[in-house]
This record gives sequence, structure tokens and C-alpha cells, in this order.
Amino acid sequence: MSHLFAYLSRMKFIRRWGLMHNTYPENIQEHSLRVAMIAHLLAVIRNRQFGGQVSPDRAALLALYHDAGEVLTGDMPAPVKYFNPEIRAAYHGIETAAHEKLLAMVPPALQADYRPLLFPADADRAHWQLVKAADKVCAYVKCLEEVAAGNNEFAKASSALRAAVDALDLPEVRYFMETFAPSFRLTLDELG
Repeated sequence: MSHLFAYLSRMKFIRRWGLMHNTYPENIQEHSLRVAMIAHLLAVIRNRQFGGQVSPDRAALLALYHDAGEVLTGDMPAPVKYFNPEIRAAYHGIETAAHEKLLAMVPPALQADYRPLLFPADADRAHWQLVKAADKVCAYVKCLEEVAAGNNEFAKASSALRAAVDALDLPEVRYFMETFAPSFRLTLDELG
């Protein structure tokens, strides 16, 4: 008997943005879906607009599992996780241990299929780059939504994350930011 998917189903209970007031709480299951959708789109943009040769499906799949370990660790707020190199290194060790525990829950006959999802290899470097970019874009989008809802607690985070997204220097991210990101500031009636 494997408990893997029973654990993964608990992603809906792990809240993000734990140090901030949210107008709409976001959990890591919702976040992972959004990251998967945007990672897929970034791969499509890279391929169609910039001559790339990555798999949108692979990017989306890696994104679905990118925060899976948080069912065991919880979501560590970024200001804490990146406070100093020692904390970041320790947290990386905790994340690795969590992923190892999840992989150990996979029946041995299936582990070869799940290992690359929990421990992306060098062969997935281009896809993983898109997942990490999508993760930052999603954090920025969350800030846009919160500020649009009148929650100024996210204003500073929005500026910082916009700078981080711009610093990625990926043409597919710039395309997303110009083409899709502005809509997240609009109301439903304005989207009309």
C-alpha cells in the first residue's frame, strides 16, 4: 500500500503567503496548477516565438510536482527561506529529505518514473528553468490580484517580484508579461 497520493491530496491544506494578509488564501495545490499552466505556456511561447525545442507537456508535469515536498515541510515564507545562506542550505536539505520520503512511498516498480519529477535531472534543465520562471510569474500575478483587490500589503512584494521576473531575462517571460500579465489587474467586467 502506498500513501503517496493521500499525502499529495493534502496539498490543498498547505497555505501560501503565510506572513501576509490575503484577500483570497492560496494553497499549494492551486498554486501548482497555475504554475503548470504558465510553465506550459512559456514552453509554447519559447517554441513558437523564439525557436525553442522544449516539451510544454514536460514543463507542465514538472510544475505539478515542483512543491510536492511541502506536504511534509509546509510552505516556508521566502523572507525566512532566503534570510541567509545557512538557512537556505538547511532548507534545501529539508526539501531533499521530503522528496526522498515521498519517493520512498512510490512502489519500487514505479520509482523510476517518479524520481525525475521529484528530483529533476540535468536533462530537464531547460524545462526546470521554465518551471522556476513560471513560479516567480505566479507569485507576481498573485500580488497583482491582491493589489487589485485593494490589499496594499502586497504592493511592496509586487514591486520586488516584478523586478525578479524582469531579471530572468527570458524572452518568453517578457512576452508573457506584455501579453498576459496586464489582464490580472482587471475586474471580471473589464475582461468582458
